[in-house]
Amino acid sequence: MEETAGQQDSKLLYRLISGCEIRVPRPCSLVIFGAYGDLAKTKIIPSLYRLYKSKLLPENFFILGTGRRKMSDGQFIGMMQDTVKGAFPQDFDASSWSEFAAGLYYVSFDFDALESYSNVLKQKLTFLEKKHRTGENRMFYLATPPTVFESVIHNLGLSGLSREEGGRTYIIIEKPFGNNLDSAKRLNSVLKQYFNEGQIFRIDHYIAKETVQNMLMFRFANSIFEPLWNSRYIDHVQITVSETLGVEDRAGYYEKAGVIRDMFQSHIFQILAMTAMEPPVAFEADRLRDEKIKVLYSIRPFPLDRLDEYVVIGQYGKGAVNGNQVAGYRAELGVSPKSITPTFAAMKVLVENWRWHGVPFYLRCGKRLSSRRTSISIHFKPVPVMMFSQVMEEPIEPNVLVFRVQPDEGISLTFQTKKPGSVMCLNAASMEFSYQKGVFLDAYEWVLLDCMVGDQILFWKEEGVEQSWALLTPVIDRLESTTEIDRFPSYEAGSSGPEEAALLIQRDGRSWRPL
Repeated sequence: MEETAGQQDSKLLYRLISGCEIRVPRPCSLVIFGAYGDLAKTKIIPSLYRLYKSKLLPENFFILGTGRRKMSDGQFIGMMQDTVKGAFPQDFDASSWSEFAAGLYYVSFDFDALESYSNVLKQKLTFLEKKHRTGENRMFYLATPPTVFESVIHNLGLSGLSREEGGRTYIIIEKPFGNNLDSAKRLNSVLKQYFNEGQIFRIDHYIAKETVQNMLMFRFANSIFEPLWNSRYIDHVQITVSETLGVEDRAGYYEKAGVIRDMFQSHIFQILAMTAMEPPVAFEADRLRDEKIKVLYSIRPFPLDRLDEYVVIGQYGKGAVNGNQVAGYRAELGVSPKSITPTFAAMKVLVENWRWHGVPFYLRCGKRLSSRRTSISIHFKPVPVMMFSQVMEEPIEPNVLVFRVQPDEGISLTFQTKKPGSVMCLNAASMEFSYQKGVFLDAYEWVLLDCMVGDQILFWKEEGVEQSWALLTPVIDRLESTTEIDRFPSYEAGSSGPEEAALLIQRDGRSWRPL
């Protein structure tokens, strides 16, 4: 006898991939608002295609793209096929694509009109749910500009599509989640009118990167490291996110955001919280997310009267990246020639709790830097008694533990060994772990899969979003009110950033790890 969608929904299936059991979602549908935009074309659809090829999507599944532009299902499928081919030229398979595309649909309507949801969207969903036997397990992905978020949320709620009647209903919201504390609170308030916190997925793909997740396993599953993860043994922590790319075609968004809104409020503060959190009582979504929020509450507010001692911003000028001459930020298409939008920021953050008191966290992020790199480095204190001081000419470098998030995912630990021979001479050695075969799911694939199975471990809670904005909004306001036009550009494209960023850490007798 053929199973019904309800019977399939009661099961939790797994696939064995690279020695790991990966959960397969129950029958469901995914509605993408803004389906012909860059996010859908470059990230969401290619990631879903790869999940399909890996047999990690349920058999009963379909994707409904939505947008204001009128096009047929065939035109939408053709557009998505071109973008997937471009994303995976070596991995594209015509047969797999044909099977995947059989569950691709498109409908056009006005995001601001309630009747579009009550009639057009609801009718299309009901028809496709019966055809694909997905029950009423639905996900709504807001891949639109942030200006559309509130309208879509209101109309989903007023049309009854947010209610969980015959199945599960989730809403997935792409960053930026607000642009300051007030707007984040307003967006959370709108969400809470129609969705409960268990239905909301505030997406941040950085936390889904393998090495960031591995940091938790590395620390909590190895008894030799957790006892050292505190101010008694750690001198400082550095978190670096450097990009060689410029603003590209995102000037319209970036001019309103800048690097602090774009990267620090979400990605970088998430990584900081993951690094500094206390062990959760259980490896469960709410327990883990609560510990990350506690870290944010422990961060000392930035002293606005001495902000230059804690925050440095910059904007790239013209220069050379990888041997190619590139324009400065103000010469990019869509950017004001008098723009004071920062493309680089460095921060000194202090976490005032028992574990981290006195341990500074140095954060830096920027565009058009000398290399593409994301890393978290834990710098341990030097040995307390320098027994070698009488025989060593050079100081002994302290141990450093580095989590390489991209591009070469892995972990390294540097330590001192004696060079062969009779003379007392030390040599810095390194223990390396790397994903030699690469990661089998990328960050967007992981977060999409977690949304479909309802696992919120990797996603911000409402409280976490608001507390990160509470810390950064006063900083942004002060910088925007005091930054002068002639202050920028402040660093050459292809460099390691503005000189003031080096001074920020050098004043404390430390230095940045090379990019």
